[in-house]
Amino acid sequence: VELARLGGDEFTALVPLNQASDRAQEVADLMLSQMSKPLQLSGVPEVTIGGSIGIAIYPADGTSISELIKHADQAMYLAKDAGRGCFRFFTRALQESAEMRVRLAGELRRALDAGQMEVYYQPIVELDSGRITKAEALIRWKHATQGFVSPATFIPIAEDTGTIHELGEWVFEQVLHQTLRWRGILGPDFQVSINISPVQFNSGEQTFLRWIDTLQAAGLPGSNLVIEITEGLLMGTDPGIRDTLLRFRDAGIGVAIDDFGTGYSSLSYLKKFDIDILKIDQSFTRNLAPEGADFALCEAIVVMAHKLGLKVVAEGVETELQRDLLRQIGCDYAQGFLFSRAVPAAEFETLRVDCGQSGEGVKKL
Repeated sequence: VELARLGGDEFTALVPLNQASDRAQEVADLMLSQMSKPLQLSGVPEVTIGGSIGIAIYPADGTSISELIKHADQAMYLAKDAGRGCFRFFTRALQESAEMRVRLAGELRRALDAGQMEVYYQPIVELDSGRITKAEALIRWKHATQGFVSPATFIPIAEDTGTIHELGEWVFEQVLHQTLRWRGILGPDFQVSINISPVQFNSGEQTFLRWIDTLQAAGLPGSNLVIEITEGLLMGTDPGIRDTLLRFRDAGIGVAIDDFGTGYSSLSYLKKFDIDILKIDQSFTRNLAPEGADFALCEAIVVMAHKLGLKVVAEGVETELQRDLLRQIGCDYAQGFLFSRAVPAAEFETLRVDCGQSGEGVKKL
């Protein structure tokens, strides 16, 4: 076996094998097993490491050194995405996916200038009154040839390439102008929420301080804006995150935990950070039924949140039964296809909701 260090924490192993696929799997298993064994270093407590392995086989996966390394690298990142500590083989489907990703990354950088981006808004309904009192801003990319590209596809690309910062600034500007308009026609308490990627916090608090200054200069109260973040962001050790959230609080901007219940769901960060809203993930509301486990979990989240002075939004509400059960346990707000999909701003203004016993959902004027 020939072993070489490519750079950083990446190594390449050249292993001559017969019956390559089966033997490659055996070698990869052995390497992962050896890497996971504890190490005893001088003057340092016991240390453990791990690794992720990508496998490319000659000549099926490439006939040149550069081609084999590139394909093994693609497979390695697939192993990392699978949770690390495992291996993955290169496949042609993986290559096609990687090539598509590279192509979309280049086109994404030009999408804003090309006018292909638009902010859609999904209504958030107050369950007690049946009124639309909030909206979630969601970016949409209408590609020139492929039509709408799923955010699940292009947001990770934007995060990996850094384009997320430019997109985030643009979304903030669009939401600022739209919320100023809606204060006049939908009421001074109307709120719009913006999703913030953990990557955006990497640029430091200066970005968000500028947002706060822009809000104040435009005459828009911070209370009209909610920042949605993930649970994982709060588990980091960066003190700048806490400082930024305190800045939001001082400016009156709300903070919501998105997809609550699917991540760490730690009660400690609810006390440590100034959180205003918990958003119950749609995986809990999808199978909501009386006496079911999801019903009990949703009820527990609502009770806990209210004890802590937080409001609760249930995501993914699609049926009248789900809506009625959420109202029964005292959930404050709901959003989902029962009421409306995310729609362009002009269409949003025509929506009216009937959340009464008739359960007619959203109507257009």
